[in-house]
Amino acid sequence: MTAQDSATRPSTIAVTAPRDRTPSAPAPQDRTGRDTTRTGVLLAAAGVTAFSLTFPATVWGLDGFGPWSLVTVRMALAGLIAGGCLLALRIKPPARTHWASLAVVAGGVVIGFPLLTTLALQTSTTSHAAVVVGLLPLTTAALSALRTGARPSRTFWAAACAGAAAVIAFTVQQSGGALTTADLYLFGALLVCAAGYTEGGRLAKVMPGWQVIGWALVACLPLALPASAVALAYEPWELTAKAVAGLLWVAAGSQFVGLVVWYRGMAAIGIPKASQLQLAQPLLTLVWSVSLLGETMTVAAPLTAVAVLICIAVTQRARG
Repeated sequence: MTAQDSATRPSTIAVTAPRDRTPSAPAPQDRTGRDTTRTGVLLAAAGVTAFSLTFPATVWGLDGFGPWSLVTVRMALAGLIAGGCLLALRIKPPARTHWASLAVVAGGVVIGFPLLTTLALQTSTTSHAAVVVGLLPLTTAALSALRTGARPSRTFWAAACAGAAAVIAFTVQQSGGALTTADLYLFGALLVCAAGYTEGGRLAKVMPGWQVIGWALVACLPLALPASAVALAYEPWELTAKAVAGLLWVAAGSQFVGLVVWYRGMAAIGIPKASQLQLAQPLLTLVWSVSLLGETMTVAAPLTAVAVLICIAVTQRARG
């Protein structure tokens, strides 16, 4: 049909072909032909919202659990949820060559970040922690560049260093001129989580992103189940309404469901657009810290968060 048309109406093709190239690219569609952009934005935004509630939920969890109990039970519940989903969908285990990378993801995202931030939130406010951890996109970008051998521009590194300087200045000012133990926990959390994100991003190129976090959670079950039993035996705990709500959220909402919708949304609209949405995460956490926990926010917190947001935007433009 196409060959016949080209033979009988050559002038039509000559005129319409340039016009077909002038409009912008059509919105991405799924197999049914429906526009997936709006759905992708909603999913990515839901993921960012879930992540922004992690710190307030952790504080609620500490209302009835000790830090080690909260972290280990969180790991166990999230691992069981992920394992159930993988089993129900009959997902085959990853190849052996991927398990070393999954171990890095598990160590950074499943164990390291939750543990270090939980320990920090025993003495730090959520608003303070949100500003420090707002540096995570910059830290991830820097580690990703080192891991892949990429050479970002000087603008990228200048913005990254400016963001880091703003956060360090904020933490020192808030801590009375010196870093506290909670600050050290938070900076450690940044490094291990960035390493987990970087390795997870590499794995997401060969397997669905939700399966990356799913298998990382399952891999931690042999550690999480006995560790949670030991922690609950040695730390006092009480099933208050806040503690249960906080535990369920960090286990199901932040650790698994939030990552699932985030990865699906990112796949639909692309990494650049999804990253723009994630810029709002620290500011959202500041809102939750005031509205849900009744914390008093200093002027420096939102100002530093906005400064970091600007630095992240500059690094994204420099990379793009």
